[in-house]
Amino acid sequence: MNPESSPTSLTESLREFVTERNWAQFHTPENLAKSISIEAAELLECFQWNSDGDVDRVTAELADVLTYCHLLADRLGVDPEQIVLDKLAVTGAKYPVDKARGRSEKYDQL
Repeated sequence: MNPESSPTSLTESLREFVTERNWAQFHTPENLAKSISIEAAELLECFQWNSDGDVDRVTAELADVLTYCHLLADRLGVDPEQIVLDKLAVTGAKYPVDKARGRSEKYDQL
């Protein structure tokens, strides 16, 4: 990235990075969704043989997943933080604390 510019948000930083490389042409919603799945599989691979994944490797793969998630949200014109908060409200209604606390059952089994 150009050291003279200082993007003020993660989304702006990602946009600048993609623009500098002319990669937006490859960032269709379908391609970004595929990339999320691929990177999520690489994250899961960190735990393939034991439950204690190498923190550096896990962090790198998690960054890849989050990057593609943010790029997809930007491409779709949605705010990642807001859609998570909206989903949290829906999930909270499905899993009220008094019924779900300490339980892993699906909402229709509570």
